[in-house]
Amino acid sequence: MAKDLAIDLGTANTLVYRKGDGIVINEPTVIAVNRKTGEVLAHGEEAWEMIGRTPGNIVAVRPLRGGAITDFDVTEKMIRMLLQRAGVSRFSRPKVLICVPSAITEVERRAVTDATRRAGAADAQLLEQPIAAAIGADLPIDEPVGNMVIDIGGGTTETAVISLGGIVALEAVRVGSFDIDSEIQAYVRRSHGIAIGERTAEMIKKTIGTAIPMPNLTDAEVRGRDLVSGLPKTVVLTDAEIREAINPIVTQMVDSVIRCLGTAPPELAQDFLKRGMYLVGGGALLTGMGERIAMDTNVPVILSNDALEAVVLGAGHCIENFSELRSLFMDSRRDRNE
Repeated sequence: MAKDLAIDLGTANTLVYRKGDGIVINEPTVIAVNRKTGEVLAHGEEAWEMIGRTPGNIVAVRPLRGGAITDFDVTEKMIRMLLQRAGVSRFSRPKVLICVPSAITEVERRAVTDATRRAGAADAQLLEQPIAAAIGADLPIDEPVGNMVIDIGGGTTETAVISLGGIVALEAVRVGSFDIDSEIQAYVRRSHGIAIGERTAEMIKKTIGTAIPMPNLTDAEVRGRDLVSGLPKTVVLTDAEIREAINPIVTQMVDSVIRCLGTAPPELAQDFLKRGMYLVGGGALLTGMGERIAMDTNVPVILSNDALEAVVLGAGHCIENFSELRSLFMDSRRDRNE
């Protein structure tokens, strides 16, 4: 009998949790396809290494942008490969719980479930990422206290206040860590006259990208293509100039948190001051991000120990205890629609 699966289908990374086994797949959400034949040549880490390095007939793409499917066929192929690697066959079709951003539309929700069913799942259900992240962070979401989760992903930033198993306040914007990478690329092109790729921009972000001034950071030497001569060129970047370049994106993220705090009931706001806000997602790992949010909101921020895995761990807990938690996310979604 097939084991149920939980999938965090993220814009940047995809994680798969198999019932009874834990996380079995953790890889970039990238797939390499032959343009002429439609054949899938690589996915995950292997496809990630191909970005910006493929010939014209091969394209390495991210099938999700802003938490939404941008290429239905490629997404279906990727999900099919994930299910096969997780042990799914024509004789064993599992139920799949998929974590999605709360910002996506009903049309986008149907696209995700349809792609999963066509890829081989017996059934596909959706769970909003803030609820999954709160469960993964081991927050007491079924109690009458305010639990606040900030989930910064590759394409979206979601802030949710959760109490008694439901979302009380929510603020979601389609801005994430990929937008930070894009700003770095644009800045280097504009200020230094060289073109760099997505992978290089991410390296710069991880090396010297910060949300607030930090001590003891060294400059980064970056290689790219000179826009005038077309020849390779090397420039040196400082953390201060990168921080200034990405500040508009970081500010949008922080402002969304402030707006969510502004819509939370006053009684729950008292809980945030005592318990703090929990920060999860890959974008949460930007150096100084938690400190920046705490400075601008005057509310403590706690970075989850499993920031990258909190969402899929929460969804995994749901499939491990399905009968107990089924009404939790179903009721939450129903309340949001009313």
